[in-house]
Amino acid sequence: MMPAGRFAPSPSGELHLGNLRTALLAWLFARSTGRRFLIRIEDLDRARAGAEAAQLRDLAAIGIDWDGPVVRQSERTELYEDALRGLTEDGLTYECYCTRREIQEAPSAPHAPQGAYPGTCRDLSEAERERRRAERPAAIRLRAGVAEWAVTDLVHGRYLGLVDDFVLRRNDGVVAYNLAVVVDDAAQGVDQVVRGDDLLPSTPRQAYLAGLLGYTVPEYAHVPLVLNQAHRRLAKRDGAVTLAALAAEGVSAERVTGLLLASLCLPPSLPAALEAFSPAALPRDPWVVDPAGAVRSAW
Repeated sequence: MMPAGRFAPSPSGELHLGNLRTALLAWLFARSTGRRFLIRIEDLDRARAGAEAAQLRDLAAIGIDWDGPVVRQSERTELYEDALRGLTEDGLTYECYCTRREIQEAPSAPHAPQGAYPGTCRDLSEAERERRRAERPAAIRLRAGVAEWAVTDLVHGRYLGLVDDFVLRRNDGVVAYNLAVVVDDAAQGVDQVVRGDDLLPSTPRQAYLAGLLGYTVPEYAHVPLVLNQAHRRLAKRDGAVTLAALAAEGVSAERVTGLLLASLCLPPSLPAALEAFSPAALPRDPWVVDPAGAVRSAW
């Protein structure tokens, strides 16, 4: 299978400038290295009617193309269950009955990293499990053998992060993101993951899990986010930050593409940007925008 990169949005609404900029970067990383470029809709948790179609239209409008059909996580649950069964057969999972409040209030294990699951349900007896099952459904957690794991990122270098007994399947039966994304990337031949750097802290968990499942760990590149004037992650409430909102003000998708590429210090057209693209030359700081002022002044 030919190697691939991907962009994997959640269909919860329209893509904004930050999402579109990350999609452009994922496309540039993949195409500049001769990889396929895939679109995967991560709809296990939430999906708004019409959001997927709008997102695909917006990606095409800024010049992004992709290979093969769009894949949806909601259509791949058997793959996730197969992986979960394998982990369970290897003794690498256990049932957890903790509520969020119980986890927050439980004392951490000695020397455990901040935020780590304290292992409350890790070694319950069968009798204790039977009692807890009658109280509430169980989530399934990974029985991790490490507390930390290191990954190498093309933007951030070596990153050492937390690996605890994280959830693989929630107590409502929905497979957790950390399992689904690892299985999907392996099944699709994705060996390059480009996404926002807010997801970097979860990457050691995913890389560790990939190794347990016998998968090759992808190459990672966590790119800077787009922020608003308050230096918070850009959101649609910040103003005209979607293609539809900008089009209503007379700003074309082509001009949005040019602005996004300029923010990456690249030429204003995708073919020229692809020719000039170099990961080493990318800005390392977030792009701060003011939809009411700075963005508008760029037209």
